[in-house]
Amino acid sequence: MARKKNYVANATFTALMPEVSGNTVNGLGEAEVRPASPFFWHPAAKQTHGPLQAAVTDHLQSVPELSEHFSRRPPGGRGPQPVPQAASKVEKSPQTWVEEIKSFSLSQEGDLVGIARMSPRYVYDGYQIDEPWVILVGVAMNYAELAQVPATFDNPTGAVVVAQEYNRAARVCRALTNHILQQGYYAKAYQGPYASALNMIPAAIDAGLGELGKHGSMINREFGSSFRLSAVTTDLPLIADEPDNFGADDYCTRCEACVRACPPDAIFNSKQTVRGVEKWYVDFDKCIPYFGETFGCGICIARCPFSRPGNAFKLIERINKKSDPNPTTD
Repeated sequence: MARKKNYVANATFTALMPEVSGNTVNGLGEAEVRPASPFFWHPAAKQTHGPLQAAVTDHLQSVPELSEHFSRRPPGGRGPQPVPQAASKVEKSPQTWVEEIKSFSLSQEGDLVGIARMSPRYVYDGYQIDEPWVILVGVAMNYAELAQVPATFDNPTGAVVVAQEYNRAARVCRALTNHILQQGYYAKAYQGPYASALNMIPAAIDAGLGELGKHGSMINREFGSSFRLSAVTTDLPLIADEPDNFGADDYCTRCEACVRACPPDAIFNSKQTVRGVEKWYVDFDKCIPYFGETFGCGICIARCPFSRPGNAFKLIERINKKSDPNPTTD
């Protein structure tokens, strides 16, 4: 779909923008490293944009198909409630636990699993996480459905698939949480879209689930950006995975697919300094009105060349050939 030209932000949302810019809250331009501030998808009392978030969620709930999937009892559910932690711990080696946890997660609707050692970088300011490990779970979205973004009242398919996969991700992490609790270890589930203490993307990058893309979302070597995340923090003895740097970051420096496709021009062609780190960043103040108007947008992740089924493998092969100092020729 061609980009909507001369987009004018919907006054329903712009009127609720507070005086402080969302980019300021996010730390755009700050030279010092610090934790991320609680922001969108956090409780209203913990953030600066609570009324705007309420307007966006009310708009989502105005579509029956979306309201159904974001309800307390969505189709398929969001997984079980926590069970009591067993009184005694099952003793196994960290490597055995890693194999078991990954196998269990993949058997419970999960498509990706990675493990990272807990870092202060993963914790939003004002929160605390005491568990030493975080398990990240990814669930792939149906690309044919995702590609129908932006969603409308008449065709909400692109937004519905996102809601469905958030629910599936919640089921995986809640089932995994209970499995760990039954082994005598502590575990806590973190499921989207509403955020809590855990900032999932930096943890997922460290856990090997992919790289940060120019569009501000992750790019996985198999699913591109067409996946959702959930997580579990735990004191179960584990081993951290390594980051998976397969060339997406370098590809993004040359690719402009998401930049050209973004109706409000919220995506930059170069990295920005955000809380002391040079990284890809999306302009919140430009993005969120269109995000709200279109029930979650998603254009950038659908247009990402890595997201098209089977295309990521071809792109990685091309990236590897370019980086080989002695490439072979056919």
